[in-house]
Amino acid sequence: MEMIKSSERFLNRELSWLAFNRRVLDESTNINNPLMERIRFLSISAENLDEFFMVRIAGLWGQVQAGVTTKSQDGLSPIQQYEKIWKQSRILIEKQQKVWSNLIDELKLNNISVLDLSKIDESKKNWLEKIFLNQFFPLLTPIAIDPAHPFPFLPNKGFGIVMRLKRKFDGNILKAIIPIPRQMERFISLPTIQINLIRIETVIELFLDQIFPNYELISKSTFTVIRDSDIEIEEEAEDLALSFENVLKRRKRGTIIRLMVEDTISEELANFLAKELDINNNSIVYTSGILALEDTKQLIKFRKQKLVFEQFHPRFPERIREFNGDCFAAIMQKDIIVHHPYESFDVVIRFIKQAAEDENVVAIKQTLYRTSNDSPIVKALIEAAEKGKSVTALIELKARFDEEANIRWARDMEKAGVHVIYGFLQLKTHAKVSLVVRREKNKLISYVHFGTGNYHPVTAKVYTDLSFFTVDESLCRDAAKLFNYLTGYAKPRNWEKLDISPITMRQKLIKLIKKEVEFIKQGKPGEIWAKMNSLVDAEVIDELYIASQLGVRINLIVRGICCLRPGIKGLSENIYVKSIIGRFLEHSRIVCFGNGKTLPSKLSKIFISSADWMPRNLDRRVETLIPIENATVHQQILFQIMVANLKDNVQSWELNEHGNYIKIGKKSQNRFAAHEYFINNPSLSGMGRSLNEVKLPELDLDI
Repeated sequence: MEMIKSSERFLNRELSWLAFNRRVLDESTNINNPLMERIRFLSISAENLDEFFMVRIAGLWGQVQAGVTTKSQDGLSPIQQYEKIWKQSRILIEKQQKVWSNLIDELKLNNISVLDLSKIDESKKNWLEKIFLNQFFPLLTPIAIDPAHPFPFLPNKGFGIVMRLKRKFDGNILKAIIPIPRQMERFISLPTIQINLIRIETVIELFLDQIFPNYELISKSTFTVIRDSDIEIEEEAEDLALSFENVLKRRKRGTIIRLMVEDTISEELANFLAKELDINNNSIVYTSGILALEDTKQLIKFRKQKLVFEQFHPRFPERIREFNGDCFAAIMQKDIIVHHPYESFDVVIRFIKQAAEDENVVAIKQTLYRTSNDSPIVKALIEAAEKGKSVTALIELKARFDEEANIRWARDMEKAGVHVIYGFLQLKTHAKVSLVVRREKNKLISYVHFGTGNYHPVTAKVYTDLSFFTVDESLCRDAAKLFNYLTGYAKPRNWEKLDISPITMRQKLIKLIKKEVEFIKQGKPGEIWAKMNSLVDAEVIDELYIASQLGVRINLIVRGICCLRPGIKGLSENIYVKSIIGRFLEHSRIVCFGNGKTLPSKLSKIFISSADWMPRNLDRRVETLIPIENATVHQQILFQIMVANLKDNVQSWELNEHGNYIKIGKKSQNRFAAHEYFINNPSLSGMGRSLNEVKLPELDLDI
């Protein structure tokens, strides 16, 4: 039909992301979430939006400035996208402030107050003055702006107060700013019976006479700046780590994309900031409430038990317990799948630590895209190298916003004797693979871990991901080939089971989609289930449209960006799309093909992956697509994880053909919450008896 060739068949990538962030923000108004968790969602939404400005809006603005007119796959020019996104972003910012205002009222009902100047009596002021002089005053650098004192450089996410002052004895006017270091606590707790908090900018205003003696405040506003924070690397860079260190310095001086100020700011001060920062007025956001809303996450430390999610303790996999913590013995007996965060990430750490300590292990090869500041995995790799093992670590320096930490880890590991490589200059290595080679009975046996998420013990507590451990010889050989490809740049002649982007993954996915169409033509069922973070790639979307037109039933769980329009008669009426937003960040990538049977089926083809279905993942990153062939693991992923996610009607949003998301919100007697289900049944291996309770409901695809 005509629409298969029309740009109207796609939703805009950037607007779809904004819709995702609205869903995140909506969790801060969800009364089923405890109050402090709702504040956390507000903070996440604000931080997400800042990064969106730093990268996506900055990129579009760069195209506009360069005169680029190339249209996006949905038919919008850069300037059209830029204008639409700015409009929607302003609406979202104001909604964030309204949410904050409501949350402030609810905090008061729970005896937690954020005080303004009018609520600071003399006793509180006396206590605050001591704190201010001892802890804050030494960190502040007030700057008067005049010909002898030029306007200072403000770094990305710079936060401060701009003010207009009058000298008391002669009436001279002074403009000044006070940059507020982001290392300072935003909320200070007063020594009162109830929890009374005051913001750092309020404290500064309270003692302004000690910063600018003999001056009177005429007008002021807090402000924040967001700069272009995307980075480009010269193609011929010889020392990649050194190049990134230099680029990171340049990032801090990127073009200002957004200046946010209070809506009470005087026109004179607004024009003053715009002139000094060399921006136009269209880049200024005037807002009520408070700026730098991401700092509200600091309130969570004042939590009370009833105001946060009830704690749960991830279970350590029973299989490994049965072998007294011996990961290698447990994996040798049978493949293992671990479902984070319901099952502990400690098993992954244990796998690497055991490899470092085991005298029979001769080599460890590891990819690291993101990890924690105090990474136990990096420490284990260093220990292994110091013990004389052959250790190779692929550090991805291009992991956005983690570049500095990754450079630091790389330097530390190199000092210990780890063979550190940085992968390809043109490609990010996003695959999550750990390969251990062990000497057993005069033979070398390989063990491999494939993950859908990062080797990051902190985010593993809040991201849903899968860890797959196996001794399958073909997969282990493929993992070894992958590392050789990363270190030696030479493409292997063939892969046995693994599919890799940018080499084979795109072709494999399209082949599998087309195969489901062939089953339909043979009079058999054709079905696809897939779970991912983002669906953007035009070629893959078109293949799904074609499959839908020919009768393949497709169920997609896409947490974030989705450029596919579901439910259009004659195009995508057989495609159903939902997004799950809740306590945990859905991060695992799973794809299931019916293989001539109705899903879920024991004969279905199941894959886990590190990749979303985006051009960057399929063409510009090194990613993995791993087949799941072990019957037990196959059943756990398909019948338990995928069925439960599709069944969820508590945290799920359905996408319609217009790009709007509608929360399902079933009544309590029909409610099924996937996150709650897995918390209460954390061990996949122990959930078989519950499968009858999780049968997939009939999904109405004609939405």
